[in-house]
Amino acid sequence: MTRKLDRSNALYERARAAIAGGVSSDARRLPGTPLYLEKAHGSRLWDVDGNTYLDYVLGQGPAILGHSPELLAEAVSAQMRRGVTYSAQHLTEIEVAERVQSMVPCAELVRFNSVGSEAAHAAIRLARGHTGRPKIVKFEGHYHGWLDPVLFSVHPPVDQAGPGDHPVPVPGSAGVAARQAADLVLTAWNDIEALTATIARHRGEIAAIVMEPVLCNTGAITPEEGYLAAVRQLCDDEGILLIFDEVITGFRLAPGGAQQRLGITPDLGVFGKAMAGGMQVSALAGKATVMESIAAGKVAHAGTFNSHPVAMAGARAVLELLDEKRDDIYPRMERLGRRLMDGIGAIASRLGVPMLIHGTGHLFQLYFTEATDIRNYRDFAATDRSAMARLHGLLLDEGINTVPRGLWFLSAAHTDEDIDQTLTAFEKALSRL
Repeated sequence: MTRKLDRSNALYERARAAIAGGVSSDARRLPGTPLYLEKAHGSRLWDVDGNTYLDYVLGQGPAILGHSPELLAEAVSAQMRRGVTYSAQHLTEIEVAERVQSMVPCAELVRFNSVGSEAAHAAIRLARGHTGRPKIVKFEGHYHGWLDPVLFSVHPPVDQAGPGDHPVPVPGSAGVAARQAADLVLTAWNDIEALTATIARHRGEIAAIVMEPVLCNTGAITPEEGYLAAVRQLCDDEGILLIFDEVITGFRLAPGGAQQRLGITPDLGVFGKAMAGGMQVSALAGKATVMESIAAGKVAHAGTFNSHPVAMAGARAVLELLDEKRDDIYPRMERLGRRLMDGIGAIASRLGVPMLIHGTGHLFQLYFTEATDIRNYRDFAATDRSAMARLHGLLLDEGINTVPRGLWFLSAAHTDEDIDQTLTAFEKALSRL
């Protein structure tokens, strides 16, 4: 079908006269007109032209309970009447920190920020300040926020990125000075030999290894069997801190995030997105011996909106539900997601379209490829990403909203009926590709 976009087109023209590029985040750029939404509820979105979409973007992951859940609305509204921002301590932040402690394996102490980029930056500063070492190991294809010190080699052109087992840092934007990479050591993920060699070349200089424990900003790639355990052992042997960036995976893959699901505990974990169901909260959580460098004032950590009362009220309500209803929410989300994955795979096979599907059900990624596995960024880069962009547009026309690069998120609000409708729409879209 063809969507009516008259009002959206008019708003986009108006926006471009007032907002640089017409959007407030590069992640919202689309080949055509971006979505202009009127409202969102449960698993659905309504745009200003009256089009309805089943939503698998969920605000890039935060809306784990679906859009505008009643408990979140009530918690936020009640706090708004008590006060919006204090620049002082309050009971709710203690309660949220205690809940995070009880849910997340590495969370012996917690600090709060507003967005994931801040918390990731705090983790890296803490690692350097705590260890007294300058260098951070980062993996090609992993994203840890848009700040300069880590905005390298997220999705670099392969012809500029060097050899696969020894990549070179490629700035992710004009304006990111190459010298920012002086203490950034880049290597290939899911390759323990490459990491071991990298550490040997920089022995005694590395403060931390930072990674997405499930690589969600480049597909939805799980670590190979034994890889995380081997990384953990290397860190222990070399006095290196292990940082898991769980901004996407935290409170989504399990109540305690990927570290709980995969059974490997990092020294520090970074969280955001799903932890407040759509409100702007992020957290740095870690072992007390490391977090003590912040507690003692050795490593600076600040922010006017840290532990913002309204956002923390949302986090308290969402985490309480995720924790106390874990035996219902997570298995059901995984079941629906895997049913959708299996259905999409069957449709692609029936239509003769080469497609690979990775994920846990709570989130998953589609790839147009003849390959049988995707292990890292180079494998992802070899897939047909232009076909994925075209599919995204066709899915929008059929009333299905997904992350343009092929990532899908499930929520507790999705139903079996939603999956049925999505599979019908997906077959129509894929047939038109």
